[in-house]
Amino acid sequence: MAFLTTDYKENKSNDYGVLPTGNYEMIIAKAQETSTKSGAESLQIDLIVRNDLDGVPALAETNKKYHNRHVFMDNWKRKKTNQYDMQGFQYILDAIGVPEGTQINSIEDFLNVLSGKVAKVYVKKEKNEYNGDVNDVNRVAPWNFSKSEYPQSNHQLKETSGADPFSGNKTSAPNVSDDDLPF
Repeated sequence: MAFLTTDYKENKSNDYGVLPTGNYEMIIAKAQETSTKSGAESLQIDLIVRNDLDGVPALAETNKKYHNRHVFMDNWKRKKTNQYDMQGFQYILDAIGVPEGTQINSIEDFLNVLSGKVAKVYVKKEKNEYNGDVNDVNRVAPWNFSKSEYPQSNHQLKETSGADPFSGNKTSAPNVSDDDLPF
């Protein structure tokens, strides 16, 4: 009896490049404030393509194909005001179903409101040039959030090796100065 017979029909490519442009049903895994070495502050949102919708035919080319993939969204404080774009946050809050008139008293409360919520998110693939290098990146704008067509989530967070994508241990993160920011 053979130990193994080769059979490659189930082999799949695990490309971890940027997502193709499109609408994805996503879950907000985490949101937190962070800052660059030069002090520019941002609110980062870790969006994950939901893995509980593989059986939905309309999502075969998005969620089924790319489930568990992360897209990170940075919301930078404006240089002139040192404040976030609060109107941009309104789109996100509306999409995750926070009732009209809800008061959110602190940034910590805001971060807690976001975590674990679902939304449909339009992700755009575009070119980004930084220090002469041109790379494909994903961009998400706050106005590209809308209510999920599947508000009940059974998404299972994929276990990782304990690596926190927001920890300061990222070696590939660019060093961004205030002068590099467009606002």
